[in-house]
Amino acid sequence: MSESMSEKYTITKYSNGQFLHVEDVIVNEFPLTIFVNDSEFATMVCTPAHLEEMVVGFLASEGVIRFYSDILSMSIDEDRGYAYVTIKAETTTNQQYYSKRFIGSCCGKSRQFYFHNDAKTARTSTSTTAISAVQAITLMNEMQNSSRVFHETGGVHNAALCTPEEIIAVRTDIGRHNALDKLLGFSILNKVPVRDKIIVFSGRISSEVLLKAAKIGVGIVLSKSAPTDLAIKLANDLNITAVGFIRGNSFNVYSCPERIID
Repeated sequence: MSESMSEKYTITKYSNGQFLHVEDVIVNEFPLTIFVNDSEFATMVCTPAHLEEMVVGFLASEGVIRFYSDILSMSIDEDRGYAYVTIKAETTTNQQYYSKRFIGSCCGKSRQFYFHNDAKTARTSTSTTAISAVQAITLMNEMQNSSRVFHETGGVHNAALCTPEEIIAVRTDIGRHNALDKLLGFSILNKVPVRDKIIVFSGRISSEVLLKAAKIGVGIVLSKSAPTDLAIKLANDLNITAVGFIRGNSFNVYSCPERIID
């Protein structure tokens, strides 16, 4: 499978009173339709890298699977934009809990908060992991500096699964929820325990992002950007430490501050 996330285009640039023909790097946008047990489940607009992780993570976050062993078979036809998944349980027939929907890459209101399956997949954190202020700032800087696609295009979100001391995995996507699904898929496929881990994230902490973190199972979310009020309320309800505006040598702690230490 190709892991290309960008393409080069010749564009017209206006600068200092002149029009110039220059080469620019543009992030890829790719629709992927997921079929579960031969029924269309969702269409996701994403960056075409780590697609297996994204599909596994998305199905886990939706409550369709709990373990990778729940999947009997999976194939991805990247040329046509289809993912075919066969699972043990006949979940797609339970229409009061699941509905076929289109999942875009934009940063609109939460697509997750209004579905029944959130109640059974979003977990209250029992994590006892703590992180120092210096470690939080260092992890954010390391994640941002590691993303070649972000520096080339400026058009993606980054998410990292970390310990207080190091980054375990970084995933990139035009959709912030997709980046988090890829991390969940990574942890499932590689059997990485997540309760003691940390999510570092480049985008806004919306209710959607906070719920994704709860579904992954971490107790700390570090962001470069701002939270929403609903995200803070959910963070307090789910015992998750939400930290925002990590820039330079400062940040704000919005919930459960006991996990952030000197």
